[in-house]
Amino acid sequence: MEQIIATVRGFDGAFVLVPEAGGGLPEIAWGDAFCYYAPDGRMLEKTQPYATAVTKDHPYDSASDLDPPGRWRVNIHVGRTRAEELVGPPRRADDGPVDHTAADTVLPHPVYGALGWICVVDPGPRTTDLVLRLLRSAHEAARARHERGAERRTGRTD
Repeated sequence: MEQIIATVRGFDGAFVLVPEAGGGLPEIAWGDAFCYYAPDGRMLEKTQPYATAVTKDHPYDSASDLDPPGRWRVNIHVGRTRAEELVGPPRRADDGPVDHTAADTVLPHPVYGALGWICVVDPGPRTTDLVLRLLRSAHEAARARHERGAERRTGRTD
């Protein structure tokens, strides 16, 4: 997980939030990481992360079985088209379950897969390079959204 966070922090304009005890954020978020494009080091209100790294099961998301020590999952917004290229079309109820506990495998996100999110539990030799490329692409997409938003906020297009 440290490699992922260090890589993202190296992207121009990246802001990685890693909540800890006493920081004012909910305990459920402590130890997880949230990746944003924030060129001035401050997140805009209502901005969603383009990637996260989670270190434990959450009440609404336990399909990956992240509570055992050392397990974690990286989640990346890649968009619906790219997600379908990586993991296939959105699954229907009659397709059967996905094993979201599988490590080092690109999977649809167990909660947000239909919204263009993919995930990898414990990235390893098969997926780390791809994960790093997808993080770079997600960062660049977040930068483009930020710049379009800045144009709308200021009315400028330069």
